[in-house]
Amino acid sequence: MFRFSASFASAFLLLGFAASVSSAQTPPSGKAGAAESEVRRLSDEEVQGFLNRDPAVFDRLWSADFVVTNPLNKFVTKQQVLGMVRSGFLVITSYERQIEYAKVYGDTVILAGAETVTWGGHMPNAGKSEQLRFTAVWMKQDGRWQEVARHANIIPQP
Repeated sequence: MFRFSASFASAFLLLGFAASVSSAQTPPSGKAGAAESEVRRLSDEEVQGFLNRDPAVFDRLWSADFVVTNPLNKFVTKQQVLGMVRSGFLVITSYERQIEYAKVYGDTVILAGAETVTWGGHMPNAGKSEQLRFTAVWMKQDGRWQEVARHANIIPQP
């Protein structure tokens, strides 16, 4: 009968953990890699759209049924967000997005990470820089990638 020692079991678990972390950091190849690269590029366009205050960018990138739970803890539709941008309420003067996770599931790509934004316009925190956590869901619809859902929340500062 084979008996595992505690050190062998620990080494085995550590090896398994290292392998899973290593594979999680390996960029996908082939079709999945192309999908991830394209969605990352579109995510960058979204950031530029906010910085340039260009609602036409969002109209193109966001699905007709796009929804977001925004940093103001409101659940809003594409048309509501576009209205906030057009009215000057939603303005972002500085925007950095770090994608920490990207996963392709066929015609769906999930992005998640951290953002640093400086609010402008008529936002309650206009002039303030805040850290956010976000998750974005992109789907291939009618032959093109579109964002269908997003959640972003402000990270409370101590």
